[in-house]
Amino acid sequence: MIHQAAHLLAILALICSLAAIVYYILCLWSAAAFARETKPAGKNLSAAQITPVSILKPLKGTDPEMYESFRSHCHQDYPEYELIFGVSDANDPAIELVKRLQTEFPERAIRLVVCPQNLGTNTKVSNLVQMLPHAKHDLLIVNDSDIRVEPDYLRSVLAPLADQSIGLVTCLYRGKANESLGSRLEALGISTDFCVGVLAARWLEGITFGLGSTLAFRRRDLARIGGFEAVLDYLADDYQLGNRIAALGLKVELSHSVVETCLPRYTISDLIAHQLRWARTLRDSRFWGYVGLVITFGLPWATLALVASDFAAWGWWLLLGMAVMRLAVALFVGRRVLADSQVSRWFALIPLRDFIAAFLWLFSFAGHSVSWRGDSFRLENGKLIRLE
Repeated sequence: MIHQAAHLLAILALICSLAAIVYYILCLWSAAAFARETKPAGKNLSAAQITPVSILKPLKGTDPEMYESFRSHCHQDYPEYELIFGVSDANDPAIELVKRLQTEFPERAIRLVVCPQNLGTNTKVSNLVQMLPHAKHDLLIVNDSDIRVEPDYLRSVLAPLADQSIGLVTCLYRGKANESLGSRLEALGISTDFCVGVLAARWLEGITFGLGSTLAFRRRDLARIGGFEAVLDYLADDYQLGNRIAALGLKVELSHSVVETCLPRYTISDLIAHQLRWARTLRDSRFWGYVGLVITFGLPWATLALVASDFAAWGWWLLLGMAVMRLAVALFVGRRVLADSQVSRWFALIPLRDFIAAFLWLFSFAGHSVSWRGDSFRLENGKLIRLE
């Protein structure tokens, strides 16, 4: 009986391993297609195409290297834009950084908005609702507080919106890690798994969601989906905004501009809590797509096939082939698409990262609770229910 169970497990693991190899081939194909595309000529935009833009940045507390991230938005090669920061607490420590930014860049339109109302369970979106009336322009960009950008960011991100059939532009990103193991594993996950999946989804079905690294859209399209109020209680507000704008019949474009986020000094427990929140958020947003992620865990499946086959020769060959494919995807997307030099330095940690991800994928089905910036919530169909 035990021998028969092991044999069936080996067959299952082999099937899933072969599916993972097909997935990795698809990932390489989609990433190569993205890398070959010509970037929108942002520098060649005519004066009529250059439209003023309001950048909305909701804040809560401070993040690593936050001030440098703020400064990068003040060095844009773009004629007219404004920066609007929003906090829900008048004593938030991020306020001092905004004031410092206003002092350093007096020529920039930089405003701070205190958002005293608690309009929903997602404080970030509650702030956005109260920040929007202060925005002067019809083009809007929302990005996270820790996002660092290049000087051509605005031109690159806004260029696709010259096409009226495009309703939202979003960006891939890489994580800048520190010396902690958890931080490095998180950075590897972003560059070699998360962004890989985004590129594969783009090639298979097109992008129908947004990423918090950048959401660029028109004010009128935001109004058509019910404003920020429509996503007040959703954890994945970036996903919801992109999905709802796509539902209007407008395209969601993935920009060739890659931005950077500075990661905290994650411990392993911090990493697990953060990844579990992300996993359950994705599960509630795209359930069957999330279930389909089972075939993306190539190294764990190949390892299981090796053990279940009693370390047969074919199991070793399978594991070797899987390792080669996994490394090829990681290096191509990490280095070629995202320009992330960390991938080649820490690629030996990829197996550990993949096994943790596989465990968290399985464990994510066991509950609905998440922790976010010190608060506890229960997820119900993607919406946040605050827990006392």
